[in-house]
Amino acid sequence: MIKGLIFDLDGVIVNTDTYHYEAWKSVANKYSIQIDKSINENLKGLSRRDSWNLIMEIGNIQLSDEETNIVLETKNNLYRKKLKNLSSDNLLLGVENFLQELNHKEFKLAIGSSSRNAKDILNYLNLSSYFDSIIDGSMVKKLKPSPDIFIKAAKNLGLKPIHCIVFEDSLSGVKAAKDGGFKVISVGNKELLDVADYHIDNFLDFKLDQYATVS
Repeated sequence: MIKGLIFDLDGVIVNTDTYHYEAWKSVANKYSIQIDKSINENLKGLSRRDSWNLIMEIGNIQLSDEETNIVLETKNNLYRKKLKNLSSDNLLLGVENFLQELNHKEFKLAIGSSSRNAKDILNYLNLSSYFDSIIDGSMVKKLKPSPDIFIKAAKNLGLKPIHCIVFEDSLSGVKAAKDGGFKVISVGNKELLDVADYHIDNFLDFKLDQYATVS
């Protein structure tokens, strides 16, 4: 019996992908590295540092740790400035109604996100109160595709992985959840159809009942 629901944030609850893309594109341009939206897809679910390492690999450059730290701080500052524009328009279709419905049921809810800005994003959108636990990238040693974030989220809910469903939109996130022993519903990203346990396009008309008793 499913008792807990664990949500990735970006691409599952809220769409901030454009903000990430614009920020990464800006810092990459300074090093004459051109990234497009297909490359941006490969950055989903990765930590900030792992994302930049991939961009450097694409651009065939190497930076010192000090230079890399400056890049990461610059990118995060650009991203955080854009986050101030967040509104309900950035929420995934149907997600707010879904969270409101869950508020009247006996499921425990958690966020399991690599983003260190997760709490700020939820506060901007007035969604924090829906979640019993918020686990972000600053709270675990290993980020996705390690399952640590989801395992910690489940532990904070007082639940075992077999009693939780994870909602994810990235390959690294699905792998993390599966490796942790969770059932996974992929959201939006059709490339995950064959790797997740189930798939939904969004939360419009989504009925949890058909998944909540899966074994």
